[in-house]
Amino acid sequence: MKLISEPSIPVKIQKMKERVRWKHPKIISSGIDQTSMVIDDRKEDSPEFSFLVIGDTGTKLHYGHHPQREVAELMLPHKDDCRFVLHTGDVIYVVGSHEYYPANFIEPYREFLVGGHNPKSIAYDRMVFNLPFLPVLGNHDYYDVPFMYRLLTGSTLRLRRMLRYKDFEIGWHGSNQGDAYARAFLDYTAAIASPEELQRHLDSHYTAKTDTGRCLRYEPGQFTRLPNRYYTFRYGGIDFFALDSNTFNTPSPLPTTQAGEISRRELEKRRQEIDQEELQILAKCDRLNADNPIEAEQLDDLSAKLDQINEIKIDIEKQLASDTAPIIDFEQLDWLRNRLIESWNTSEVRGRVIYFHHPPYVTEATKWNQAQTLAVRHRLRWVLQQVGETLGSLIKERPIVDLILNGHAHCLEYLRTVDTGYADSHINYIISGGSGRRPRRQRPEGTELMETFTQISDSPTRKVADSLLYVGRSGYASQKRVPYSCVRIDVRDGCPPKFIVRPLVAERVEQQWYSHQLEPFVI
Repeated sequence: MKLISEPSIPVKIQKMKERVRWKHPKIISSGIDQTSMVIDDRKEDSPEFSFLVIGDTGTKLHYGHHPQREVAELMLPHKDDCRFVLHTGDVIYVVGSHEYYPANFIEPYREFLVGGHNPKSIAYDRMVFNLPFLPVLGNHDYYDVPFMYRLLTGSTLRLRRMLRYKDFEIGWHGSNQGDAYARAFLDYTAAIASPEELQRHLDSHYTAKTDTGRCLRYEPGQFTRLPNRYYTFRYGGIDFFALDSNTFNTPSPLPTTQAGEISRRELEKRRQEIDQEELQILAKCDRLNADNPIEAEQLDDLSAKLDQINEIKIDIEKQLASDTAPIIDFEQLDWLRNRLIESWNTSEVRGRVIYFHHPPYVTEATKWNQAQTLAVRHRLRWVLQQVGETLGSLIKERPIVDLILNGHAHCLEYLRTVDTGYADSHINYIISGGSGRRPRRQRPEGTELMETFTQISDSPTRKVADSLLYVGRSGYASQKRVPYSCVRIDVRDGCPPKFIVRPLVAERVEQQWYSHQLEPFVI
């Protein structure tokens, strides 16, 4: 049986709308834009500022050590210098269940929370941040468990083995279709009982103003809720756009031609092969003792392989289940297109940053050629292409977006697109997905990403991006290195702005921790 279930895209969209009372009459009559916010941190609005980026956190102790806490301690010396923290998704593993927030989020990041000196007293749905903490949804924040799992857990050998060796922090609840994340971070107005109370809430917390109307005022130490699952804010002349990529990552359908049928059979065969590989790994796990430090490290490696197998299976299932007309969250993509155009037509804006979970470009071994990766790439490219065509000469020689931040791939990676033939050319990408959940290896195929363009007859395959830095798992046995990471980004004055990227790394080598900062680079 499947241990993980995922709500459909229409369900994700509708449930999130209900939780924030999307376009409620009182919200409309108040002239409120539910996708914008203003960070009111009472600090100078300077064109030079810094922020931190983390992603793929939310996991527990691994055989006596806590990588996520190691990363939090890397962040602490930078806390006073940085204006906010961006989180690229997968806040809680494995299924975003609310009972794991205390140990897997509140405890590791206690210094970033009001009352963090006593983290056990903080409820996951009552968190207030003393430094703005601005996440987006990852796929694990939407995952659930089947009802039958609750009845069968512990009663079958396969389930016992899966839960033991895959470190499945599932519990009894799952995310409830993203509800736990929404209660932890969003302005969950659905919980407000009366119309009068809702009006008082809006009058208290939606007091900021932008060109699109009234919006939420994010006040560190006071009120630290996000307006929606996707949103935008401006800081130091930079427009930030936070997206929910879980609703536009459906793979394109397999062709109905003979070639499509061959692809389907190959996918089904691959799924059977990895099922067998999974059983073989579980058999190896049975022979290892988690109380032995050396064997515990071997178990950790095998568990990481099981994680990867599970992700490959999910991607295969998405491809096999893809419809002739995949469901795409056009409402969000149209919003992004329109807001980017507005941003370019606003004179005080000098740069743009987008962040979301699934990376369009990546060389991590399990993600680079996933169907979901290509789906996100093509849909983002479609948006940027429309923006470019609308703006014309206004953008001159600049890319439409200065920087894109992602997670999902368990690594720290810096990539840059070359001339793709589309409006996503010459864009900088930083993947910060190595902040807590088992870092992954880079693919053996190398650092150049190629893409096949079926509509081009001559030279249909060409390079689209280069990986310029990769920090992930490497080596084997006594030479194994497991680096966990985050990044500090310093924004400099000017138009276009410069971004100084400072990778921060906590590395585990031979059961010892070593912390260091890599050489900064400018983009």
